[in-house]
Amino acid sequence: MLCCLELPPKWIDAAALDDAMRTGGGPHGPAVYEVTIRFPHGCKVMLDAAIRLLSVANQLDSSARRVRLEFAEGDAGTMGYLNRMGFFDHLAPGVVVAPARPAFSGAKMFRGGNSGLVEIARINKNERDKNLPTRLSDAVARACSARADVKQLEGAAWTIFAELIDNVFSHSQTPLDGYAALQVYPRGDRLQVAVSDSGLGIMQTLRPSLATKFPALVGLSDVELIVEVFRQGLSRHGADRGCGLRGSAAKAIKFRSDLDVRLPNSRVRLTPARGSYEPNMAYCFDRLPLIWGTHIGFTFRLAA
Repeated sequence: MLCCLELPPKWIDAAALDDAMRTGGGPHGPAVYEVTIRFPHGCKVMLDAAIRLLSVANQLDSSARRVRLEFAEGDAGTMGYLNRMGFFDHLAPGVVVAPARPAFSGAKMFRGGNSGLVEIARINKNERDKNLPTRLSDAVARACSARADVKQLEGAAWTIFAELIDNVFSHSQTPLDGYAALQVYPRGDRLQVAVSDSGLGIMQTLRPSLATKFPALVGLSDVELIVEVFRQGLSRHGADRGCGLRGSAAKAIKFRSDLDVRLPNSRVRLTPARGSYEPNMAYCFDRLPLIWGTHIGFTFRLAA
């Protein structure tokens, strides 16, 4: 069975990508053997969607499905942006790209030339990039230099990125790479960071331990549980091992950051309220098409 994802001719963020996947059917469906993703004229992909598309394409390729990405505008459109981001540097060789893969890597040629961009970086447990949190936090400081609290924000950003990247190693348990990237959107007065992995999701690793480690939380829904992960620092290893996510969330809250978490079949968007992420400020979208892993995005305002 062929699954065809027709992206709309507009800006595509993570939410719009989920909508397209719902309309086209789940690419991870058991009867699906071929997946085509079409980028029409006028389609522009935002960072959070780009990172998730990369992970999805590589997931499908690793599960022996034929994958084809079709770019109606060729290198002049979305393909050119993705090339500049380093998308094709990390795309599995088996994925077919039409009209053709870029002849050169825009990320390698122009790396560092845009102060508002940190190109897609691979997160691989065997080749850990220890400088990645610094590159990301430096980009935050440059983009938010007009803020009076830029130094505090830079330090908080470094901690957030280090903890999220470390969390990929803790939960992933997969041979597939994770990814991280940053993009500044000056016209939208925001900066977006995305961290993605294709392994076991937070819920899959945490839920089996609830009965013994956190019995009071066994009956919580996924959205309630993910809020507690970021509020209490829950971990499958016990109460003292999940403080990284709690600490990064606390710092993100201080700087009024929204948090978007894509789980295998659901998505939770958390917005700060009264100094914390709370269930009544969480927007949950259930029964989404399957995507392996956990995909987290933070959005900061450029101005305080």
